[in-house]
Amino acid sequence: MSGELILQNLTSPVVLAFVLGAIATLVRSDLKIPEQIYSALSVYLLLAIGLKGGVELSNTTFDVVIWPALGTLALGVLIPVIAFAVLRRKFDRANAAAIAAHYGSVSAVTYMAAVAFATRAGDNPEGFMPAMVAILEVPAIIVGLLLARRKGSGDLKSAVAEILSGKSVILLIGGLMMGLAAGDAGFAPVAPVFKTAFSGLLVIFLLEMGMVAARRFADVRRVGAFLVGFALLAPIAQGALGVIVGHLCGLGPGGMTILGAMAASASYIAAPAAVRVGIPEANPSLSLTAALGITFPFNLSIGLPLYHWFALHLTK
Repeated sequence: MSGELILQNLTSPVVLAFVLGAIATLVRSDLKIPEQIYSALSVYLLLAIGLKGGVELSNTTFDVVIWPALGTLALGVLIPVIAFAVLRRKFDRANAAAIAAHYGSVSAVTYMAAVAFATRAGDNPEGFMPAMVAILEVPAIIVGLLLARRKGSGDLKSAVAEILSGKSVILLIGGLMMGLAAGDAGFAPVAPVFKTAFSGLLVIFLLEMGMVAARRFADVRRVGAFLVGFALLAPIAQGALGVIVGHLCGLGPGGMTILGAMAASASYIAAPAAVRVGIPEANPSLSLTAALGITFPFNLSIGLPLYHWFALHLTK
């Protein structure tokens, strides 16, 4: 793994913005991004991902995208099952399933950072990768809810409805459909907003994510050594699996890196909402502290160069 590439990642505006946000919280600065702006940024970023992916899909044949799509779907089913088996060594069924659902699903922000990293490294990913985010988001959460099922546990139908009607799924899939229908010609007039401005607005979003993550740092001591170890080792194993699946599905190094990062990430937007409804007896602080306080910073700083190195190693 190239030290120069690691340094380049750690000194990128995306990572530095996250660090600045974390520092601001730790020193108790009065820096704060208004909730309305944070919400608007999340809507913009998710819609932009969907739109750009839909445009690329309009230029992609079915035979090119089908194997990556099936591979991504397989990851969404396999990862929460494996995670659940590991977590059951320490946690009861409800909490093991809840954490597994978070780790099987995907962090859209990690995906965005992975795209920026792969592009800087000179390995432009396949344009249809945003579609893989939509494919990975939902199945893992459903599998996690099913793993928690036993008599008297949660309302599965309500939880699935919550996932499918949630903001992230609506924006990703809706954006994909819009981009697919519009194509290059239709997207061109709005490209300055949804393509050119994307990286700059992502930096502001990561500033807020740094502040949010730093608020979880204090909880790390409370979740126990087992969960801390899981939150650090699971992304490495899941990321390697994602890179391998990407290689088998014919993705290039950039796409393999991004699929690895997606598999290694943990959801902290869609999954918490669904788990709250489907597994109400689970402790949400366990999943959120692990996903946002440990795994997200790990992926942002160390994970991305690691998955990229592995992708390059497989393609030699």
